[in-house]
Formats: sequence, structure tokens, C-alpha cells
Amino acid sequence: MQKTLLGAALFAAASFAADGGGTSHASDTSEATAEANVTQHPYVGMWVTGDGRIRQELLASGRYDEARGERQSAYQGRYEVRGNEIFYWDDTGFTADGTFTEEDVLHHGGMIFYREK
Repeated sequence: MQKTLLGAALFAAASFAADGGGTSHASDTSEATAEANVTQHPYVGMWVTGDGRIRQELLASGRYDEARGERQSAYQGRYEVRGNEIFYWDDTGFTADGTFTEEDVLHHGGMIFYREK
């Protein structure tokens, strides 16, 4: 009996999700809130090391995409800006932080990034 009830519950949940009813308004709201918080800071855009080897794009969605040398999208994840500090959560679980010392200068991971014009 328990297996039958569990199977019916799983089937109902799968059917609900398949027809679009499974869309979580809570996640939609949290994503919209996160995007609104991200786009309020002035640091969205491309940041590049002086030698051009590392390029990090801060997207308005709260995601970042970092290229290293010839390797596109070497690191990707989410980020958050709080004042002049930035916090990174890489999709692989790596975390990092940095500091914007001027509007167009970012210190991160022992490197200095400059806003790409």
C-alpha cells in the first residue's frame, strides 16, 4: 500500500511539473530579487588583467564567466556585490572574494583587473 501511495504521489508531482504547474514562484521571485540587487551596482561588465590573459565578465543576472588565456569559460558561477566588495561562488564549489578600490579597478585573487572600455 505504501509503495502504491508513494508511486501515485511521485506520478502526480511529475505530471504537475511536466505541465508547467511545477514552476516555483519562490525561485522566480528570488532570481528577480537577486538580479535587481546585482544590477544596482556599477560594476557589471568586462574586467581584464593588465596583460589581457584573464577576462572576467560580471553579468547583470548575478553570474560571472571567466576566461583564462585561450580557455573560454574556464570558471563560471554566481557573484554578489556588497558595497565595494565582491564575493564569488564558482559552480564547482570554489569561493573567492575581491575588492573594488576605484570605480575601474578590481583586486581579486592576487591580481588586478581593469574595467574594459
